[in-house]
Amino acid sequence: MNVLLSRDNQVRAMENIVTNAERYFGQFCSLLASYTRKTARLRDKADQLVKQLMDFANTENPELRATMKDFAEDLAKVQDYRQAEVERLEAKVISPLKLYGAQIKQTRADIKKCKRVQNNEIKQLEKLEKLRQKSPSDRQMISQAETSAQRASVDTNRSTHHLAETVDAFQEQKLKDLRRIFSDFVTIEMVFHAKAVEVYSSAFRTLESYDLERDLQDFRTKMRGVYGHSEARPLTDNSPSPSVPWPLASQSVQSTMAHQEKDEEESEADSVEEIPLEDLKGQQQGRHV
Repeated sequence: MNVLLSRDNQVRAMENIVTNAERYFGQFCSLLASYTRKTARLRDKADQLVKQLMDFANTENPELRATMKDFAEDLAKVQDYRQAEVERLEAKVISPLKLYGAQIKQTRADIKKCKRVQNNEIKQLEKLEKLRQKSPSDRQMISQAETSAQRASVDTNRSTHHLAETVDAFQEQKLKDLRRIFSDFVTIEMVFHAKAVEVYSSAFRTLESYDLERDLQDFRTKMRGVYGHSEARPLTDNSPSPSVPWPLASQSVQSTMAHQEKDEEESEADSVEEIPLEDLKGQQQGRHV
């Protein structure tokens, strides 16, 4: 019975190894799949930001327009690297973890088979013991029962040995895969962040080199041109009618400009309302890194 107990403990220990692998590898797969999906959603949101930056740049002065377009192109390049990150995570991290489902299922089937063989051995030994107690003089039946018990014991030894080899190979492969999968995960993340830092550095330099004073000067020149036109009214000998004083003309200009500003504000408000706020659906096509 000590031998049976020892083999039973051995099988339980091997079953615990498979159970832990099933539990934790399943959790790793679920969490890393969620991580990858969130990375893809972050890529989509960044693509939205790039689009809005491009739209905004087209409404600005040449200096700012060029700067914002260069900045947006750098952000788009980062998203190309993020797309590559998503694809590599799916191929090198998620897919290998998914494969463990089939391996664990097969190993569990081997454990169940070994347990059935062990249970058969126990039944044969119990049958032999009962015969020895009830019919100690029936040597033929006892001999047959002893043969069956020995055969069951041999089958159990063979099955337990095979299971031990299977679980040992499973454990070795599990440890190798664990190291490889997470090494690939770290490598993928390092490559993405190294590339991203390089492009973000370029984006930072683009913003730093922006000539703000030049744009302000251009803006102020245009504004002086608009206001200067109304102030440069030539003086003539024709005196205005007392019923229509000069301040009224000034008020008319101000009223016209106020209406223009209001129209521009309404137009800008309409354009803001048209900005889509929902998530972009699907992966971006045509990315190559």
